[in-house]
Amino acid sequence: MDAIAERQASGLEGLEVAGLARRYCDLIEASTGGHPRQWLRDVASLLPRLQAAISSVSAPVSGVVPTSVVDLDARFELFWRLHDLLADRDGYWLEFDRASEGADGMTGSLADDLTDIYCELKSGLGLYARHPEYALRGWAYGFDRHWGRHLVDAERHLTLLAAQGRLEL
Repeated sequence: MDAIAERQASGLEGLEVAGLARRYCDLIEASTGGHPRQWLRDVASLLPRLQAAISSVSAPVSGVVPTSVVDLDARFELFWRLHDLLADRDGYWLEFDRASEGADGMTGSLADDLTDIYCELKSGLGLYARHPEYALRGWAYGFDRHWGRHLVDAERHLTLLAAQGRLEL
């Protein structure tokens, strides 16, 4: 690991990303405890901060091997809990979907986006306690290759919901 990446992992960048990752995971886990009205608004305000923090990390991602092992049953259960909680706020149109296909043609799912982001961040939090530099590199790698697209799609959909006054559950 180079000196810049080590400073970031143990410095403010690493602490900020880890803190936001922890806050995000706490919010997602809190979603199962009833229907807090403010929950979706809190998620919507956290995602841009998370994106800015992980985007400011210049940790090299070459040579990073993803180490997260996902419990598919737990992931599926979380997805369905979020899907049920979000109800009619879940599905959204992606850029190339056709409106003529109707609601069945919607291919974006906020529940799927939030679940994928959660799984990536949660697996990194366990690693962060032991090896912050590897966790930060893994998060940066995953952001570039996978969960960054979910974050942007979720932000876009949440912005639309906010404009419609539909962030409170």
